[in-house]
Amino acid sequence: MAADELQIAVLAAIAISCGLIGPFLVLKRVTMFANSLSHTILLGIAAAYLFTSTLWGGGLFDISTLLIGAFAAALITAFLTEVLIRLFRLQEDASVGLVFTALFALGITVVTLFTRDVHIGIEAVVGNADVLQFRDLKLASLLVCMNLGAVTLFYKQFQLACFDRSLAQTLGISCGFFHFLLLFLAASTCIGAFRAVGVLLVLAFLVGPFLIARLFCHRLPQLVFWSCAIGVLASVFGVALSRHLLSAYDLALSTGGIVAVLIGVFYVAAIFISRLKRKPLTVHPKDQ
Repeated sequence: MAADELQIAVLAAIAISCGLIGPFLVLKRVTMFANSLSHTILLGIAAAYLFTSTLWGGGLFDISTLLIGAFAAALITAFLTEVLIRLFRLQEDASVGLVFTALFALGITVVTLFTRDVHIGIEAVVGNADVLQFRDLKLASLLVCMNLGAVTLFYKQFQLACFDRSLAQTLGISCGFFHFLLLFLAASTCIGAFRAVGVLLVLAFLVGPFLIARLFCHRLPQLVFWSCAIGVLASVFGVALSRHLLSAYDLALSTGGIVAVLIGVFYVAAIFISRLKRKPLTVHPKDQ
């Protein structure tokens, strides 16, 4: 598989996996938790690297080990957030903000002091979309299968938990369980995609396509479908634009950064188009 085709395949798979759960995250107003994860997993990645380098020496930069560290950091983030909410009666946004700033600051400190020559922080934030490997495609495909399976099996439960918690509880649906399941899917998606695209593009995929789709449709199945489709479209255009800029102008720009910018451009264009469609037609008396 050519490099461009591999990039498109990996980015499209991550866009689909994010598009499947992004609408539910936005509707449940827990996108700040995904933003929190995008910062706090840096601490887990750095801690995993330090742990393995201490045991085996030489700095073992193994992706599976780093994923375990990132997942442990995600669990700690979720646990501390819920502790602040339930024990100290903090609002959810305040709890998330407090936890992610503290853990992210600690992660930055660890990276600066002990791993400055490994560039862990740069790869976790902006990704490595320009040098993807086939194993990245397998990991992205696994994310798609996991999220698609969860949404397919529990679509009604997620829908009721988002729109009508009272009815869900009346029907015997555990809203708390599906809330944590959704957070688990979000955490797994952020962690699984950080090496390929970085956490910033994952956030763009989780939120941006849904906000664009919501301007034109309001039914949840359509929102999920178009969130995936818009993310894939941005991925294809981003890879094409990145290659064009490199070949025509010798500009080696980050493909992941270009895709994130394109999602923002799509959103601005969508707002403009939606307002044009809603603009009332003015009829002058002489035309009647």
